[in-house]
Amino acid sequence: MHNLAKKLNEAIKTENPNIYDMLSDLGKNLYNPKGILSQSAEASERAYRFNATIGIATEEHEPMHFQHIQNHFIGYSPEDIYPYAPPAGKQLLRELWNEKLLLDNPSLHDKNFGLPIVTNALTHGLSIAADIFANPEDCVIVPDKYWGNYQSIFHVRRGANLLTYQMFNKERRFNTSSFKEIILNQKSKGKAIIILNFPNNPTGYTPDTQEVKEIISVIYEAAQAGIKIVAILDDAYFGLFYENSIKESLFGQLASLHQNILPIKVDGATKENYVWGLRVGFITYASPNSVILNALEQKTTGLIRGTISSSSHLSQTVILRSLQSQEFEQEKQQKFQLMERRAKKVKEVLNQEEYDKYWSYYPFNSGYFMCLQLKQINADALRMHLLNQYGVGTVAINSTDLRVAFSCVEEHEIEELFNLIYKGAEDLAKE
Repeated sequence: MHNLAKKLNEAIKTENPNIYDMLSDLGKNLYNPKGILSQSAEASERAYRFNATIGIATEEHEPMHFQHIQNHFIGYSPEDIYPYAPPAGKQLLRELWNEKLLLDNPSLHDKNFGLPIVTNALTHGLSIAADIFANPEDCVIVPDKYWGNYQSIFHVRRGANLLTYQMFNKERRFNTSSFKEIILNQKSKGKAIIILNFPNNPTGYTPDTQEVKEIISVIYEAAQAGIKIVAILDDAYFGLFYENSIKESLFGQLASLHQNILPIKVDGATKENYVWGLRVGFITYASPNSVILNALEQKTTGLIRGTISSSSHLSQTVILRSLQSQEFEQEKQQKFQLMERRAKKVKEVLNQEEYDKYWSYYPFNSGYFMCLQLKQINADALRMHLLNQYGVGTVAINSTDLRVAFSCVEEHEIEELFNLIYKGAEDLAKE
């Protein structure tokens, strides 16, 4: 083990040995190397004559570039496009996202958390969390309605086991008792990784205030019982809250809740700000101890340096300028209202009695999606029939659940969409 990794581990163990115990074997070995990048950073501050450190080419004192490419970026300085961004991301972008977290999450105001670290969108952020904290055979707790890529990130890559609880009870509310049972069952192992994804993909559900109180209470009880909990907040669809639900991340309520709980917020501009292809996300740690936050940032930065080196500089610059723009809040509100109208239109359409013959639907109040619970019809069979006969694309989550993304259907076309799904179900029911 490298001496720098040892020093980071000792710092974590000294401040909170429970956090050290949460680290994976890889996580314990990670550190931020003092190599070319650190030497180049020193040179950028002090080399007033020549800076011959970093591996880029320059021309006339600016990054060398093709003019035919630069022509596409009128108004953007070459310095904000072509050089490598720092592994942890552009400093000003990190600071602005930090301000956004405080604005969007009032419960964070009296909490201690690290400066957000830039990731190559949310999948990369979740992968970082998996690398640093998931060992083979560790348990990752998710609802039975979960994003399928968790399997690749935590099980295929890291060898951890996904354990599911029932997301909804008979009253169609968050199933706190099922959630509690599966977490407390990890007491003998002493560690659990919990992923809380609200708004949820695939159901589009976010719990209300009372449900959140119950969720937080369960996690606190598990921590009190000695279970070391890595709580990952997958906030991919944050802010898209249309009806009765919480309006902020659980990250704030989990921060500083217990020494056995490490909250990790994974979010980004991709879904929130409709810039999926720019791939700008963030990972943020919460701890009352700044030494631990610094150690985790060093390990995370070292991991980024050893995998993708850094995220796209151009994408970060675009998002930075967007956050600084006068139009940002107005346009974001416009898109929110458009998405909200679509969600309400879906509910209006789904409340037609004739649909009850072939499906009910899971609660949804946020996000991009909703899920139909089919009656006596196989979801994948219906998916294929809709695709082949009616040119309609949907996603089969399992044998009974069909996900519909209203985010990509115009409001005036929503009724036609569900009428075609109904026709497809009727076709299969007659066979």
